[in-house]
Amino acid sequence: MKKKYKKNRKINPNQKSFYFEDYLETNQKQKKISKSPVSEDRIYILFFFFFFLLTIFSIKITFISIQPPQFLESRKNDLNFLPLRRDIVDRNGELISRNIKAYHAAVKPNLIKDKEKFLFKMKINFPEISQLKLEKNLTNNKWFYLKKRLTEDQKIKLWSMGEKAIEFESYQSRIYPHAKLYSHILGQIDDDNYGISGVERYFDRELKDLEKISEPLALTLDTSIQYFIQKELKQAVEDFKVKGAAGLLMEIKTGEVLSLVSLPDYNINLRNDISEEAYINKITKSLYELGSIFKTFTVALALNEDLLQPNSIIKNITKKIKCSKYEIADIHKFPSSMTVEDILIQSSNIGAIKIARKIGETKYKDFLNQLNLLSRPKFELDEVSTPKNIKWNKCKLETVSFGHGIMITPLQAAAAYATLSNGGYTVTPTLKKINENIPLNAKQVISKETSKEINRILRKVVTDQNGTATMANIFGYHVAGKTGTAQNYERNEENINTFISVFPSQNPSYVLLVLLDNPKAAPHLVYNYKGQNITNIYRNEAGWNSVYVAGKIIKKIGPILAINNEEFYNKYVVKKSN
Repeated sequence: MKKKYKKNRKINPNQKSFYFEDYLETNQKQKKISKSPVSEDRIYILFFFFFFLLTIFSIKITFISIQPPQFLESRKNDLNFLPLRRDIVDRNGELISRNIKAYHAAVKPNLIKDKEKFLFKMKINFPEISQLKLEKNLTNNKWFYLKKRLTEDQKIKLWSMGEKAIEFESYQSRIYPHAKLYSHILGQIDDDNYGISGVERYFDRELKDLEKISEPLALTLDTSIQYFIQKELKQAVEDFKVKGAAGLLMEIKTGEVLSLVSLPDYNINLRNDISEEAYINKITKSLYELGSIFKTFTVALALNEDLLQPNSIIKNITKKIKCSKYEIADIHKFPSSMTVEDILIQSSNIGAIKIARKIGETKYKDFLNQLNLLSRPKFELDEVSTPKNIKWNKCKLETVSFGHGIMITPLQAAAAYATLSNGGYTVTPTLKKINENIPLNAKQVISKETSKEINRILRKVVTDQNGTATMANIFGYHVAGKTGTAQNYERNEENINTFISVFPSQNPSYVLLVLLDNPKAAPHLVYNYKGQNITNIYRNEAGWNSVYVAGKIIKKIGPILAINNEEFYNKYVVKKSN
């Protein structure tokens, strides 16, 4: 039949055939007719090309046909995955929060042929799953969750078991690569993709803006600095046996927060097992009497109002002073006459009271208001406390002058010191990038001259032999600051020790706050005190713990800040070669 067809068929020498045999026959005839014959190599190439495509297509069809439906569905979902929440990154673009596709595993018992075999497989592969609970669920013969929040490895492991009864349910999961590092800043989301705490809650609407889904939310935080501050605070917890610790680093002019650490902390990838104590943000939520750091406010106001000069003499500084029916005393003995700056350098309670009395209650209260110390601070977290109302009775001015009888957050204290040190402009702490050097809405509450004087005196708190913060005299960074040791309002026999430092003192760029909750003496530590290494020290004032910790932190983060701040490095970092 085939030969007859070919024999009777008239071949057009000018027509290309789709049949390979006809093509060869035609080609042979064309060799006699044409001087430019078609190459047989091209035909072979085309033939093998189409054969290759057919083979690939057949393999793909076979692969698809043998896959379980749940796997195919998950693959489809993977391809169509669109995060419902934007990434969060630090100031350097490092990822600190992201949505990923995750899975729950469910079981349909009626699809299991051999339940004993199924139980055995689960016992071998997933020993953490309760066999009793699993057996009970299988007996009930109702659909149930086998395991929630699967890792990718767990999902593959389950799928590899080849059980048709296991199905995978996909969902959006929020992961935090740094686990505990940002627990008190980032917060968490719920199962419905709503922010329930921290940055996740405050910026919830922005983070769910699908038009900007590919654009991460950039915070002012620096992961490297956050790591070092957390590390040193954890060491402080061990060294001084404290109940908690906190640290805050902020740019002085803009209020940009580079680091915020509160201990104890928790792993934000795990919603369970978070204690109430660990959940509290000590920087923004806890209220403390911060003690002698308020003496800086007292001196600054007196200087700004031209009531006193740094070298003005305050006389009759007694061991105790009577106020109404109360007696207020200094912990240490001081000279009967002191200059204003010496009162701040050596931290005299009685000296601060005498200065405050010259100022008066009305002016002092107004100044605290201008420093935003009497109202709830603005910050991009909902976990921010409002200071307790103060009843300005007969002795309130006296006690507030040295930091007692008034409770504020460490966040407020750091911002107030930033204001005093940056030329007198109010500072609003923020987690969002500020483009202006000094924000346009900033108000000047003290003069630039007063600000310079305060920085000079705070520097002497660190460098003077009688200063309370000599262990913060870190080579190259011109650290200035003030200590604060106060009793815990709720636990009267326990101290809250604080050190707020600014550096470099000539033109401050950063404020660092370190707070320790009830530190114990650490005689095992070797202190570098006034150029000498000493040990067996049984003292627990701020100068012997908070200052010590702050000094260690500045040594670690100083080089990072210098690299990131060219002006800071060129002008203020002293090179050892000099």
